[in-house]
Amino acid sequence: MATDKFEASLKKLEEIVTRLETGSLSLEDSLKAFEEGVKHSAFCSSRLDEAERRVEILLKQKDGSLKREPFEADDE
Repeated sequence: MATDKFEASLKKLEEIVTRLETGSLSLEDSLKAFEEGVKHSAFCSSRLDEAERRVEILLKQKDGSLKREPFEADDE
């Protein structure tokens, strides 16, 4: 499922950021990690954009107009 890929990619991105923040990687390894991180970031960003478009479709009014409503997370 695409959600699984998003979650896996986000987790991998977080791991890469953590590794880069330690400063213990060589320059070459840092560049490789950064390149991989950029790929994961682009993938996650595109999946989030797609999700936003899907939400907008769900909010479309009967007359075809789009009623934008801010997303508010429940504070539970």
